[in-house]
Amino acid sequence: MAYIDYYSILGVSKTATADEIKKAYRKLARKYHPDVNPDNEDAKLKFQQVNEANEVLSDPEKRKKYDSYGENWKHAEEYEQARQQQSQNGGFADYGDFGGFSGGSYSFGGDDEGGFSDFFESLFGGRRSASGGRQSRGFRGQDFTSELHLNLRDASETHKRTLAVNGKNLRITIPSGVANGQVIKLAGQGGPGRNGGPNGDLFITFVIQDDPLFKRVGDDLYTTANVNLYTAVLGGEQMVDTFNGKVKLKIAPGTQNGTKVRLKGKGFPIYKKDGQFGDLIITYSIEVPTNLTAEQRELFEKLSKS
Repeated sequence: MAYIDYYSILGVSKTATADEIKKAYRKLARKYHPDVNPDNEDAKLKFQQVNEANEVLSDPEKRKKYDSYGENWKHAEEYEQARQQQSQNGGFADYGDFGGFSGGSYSFGGDDEGGFSDFFESLFGGRRSASGGRQSRGFRGQDFTSELHLNLRDASETHKRTLAVNGKNLRITIPSGVANGQVIKLAGQGGPGRNGGPNGDLFITFVIQDDPLFKRVGDDLYTTANVNLYTAVLGGEQMVDTFNGKVKLKIAPGTQNGTKVRLKGKGFPIYKKDGQFGDLIITYSIEVPTNLTAEQRELFEKLSKS
């Protein structure tokens, strides 16, 4: 009987740690991903094998069953029942409910008629349908991952984007307030299922570029406003930039360099909370005049002596 060695597929030993399995899977998944190997059936089969091996070995309970029963780990309970029946029947087990397995050899292909795990169906004859016949076991399609790059202003507005994934264009709506590194799932937009199984999902990671004027921290925005020395000393009004235009602020007399002011509701839109925004924190940077005229310098000298 052919044996499917998940450890060999991932290139790890049977004593590999969970972290070693994860690293091996990520490396191979990148190597054989359909987006990297379009129209490459060999790579597609390898990708399926790598995903199946990881599904089993990354789960402690599944891995324990696999170590005991090999690639037939999914039917561990049936095997135990069959063994008990075999013992009760004096060494002969009735496999009537398992498709009449009596030994032989099996091959494992990657075509549309079967797949990497068809051994389970060869051994146990598939699942019974309501009419008493056999049904092929459905396999869920592969999950796809993609990145979508946005600038900060794009991320602040609800808008539509077209995303190309695995040769297919998807029109998606991006809600305002998405965060850098945030992942959203589009159910059923991954790889197609096999033998009637459901499609996989698409996971999109947002990558938001830095803005030259504003820094985002959570839902708050931070920026710096330059204030001339005379306004900082005497006080006055000054126009400063916000994320959505300019506002006029009152500068108190004697304002110090590094002073911070908070503008409520002038920050970043809060994700999926329409009409709600974070705050804008403005740091004042006092500009010291340079290239003074003789008269200006004389005035400053008088002030320093007063």
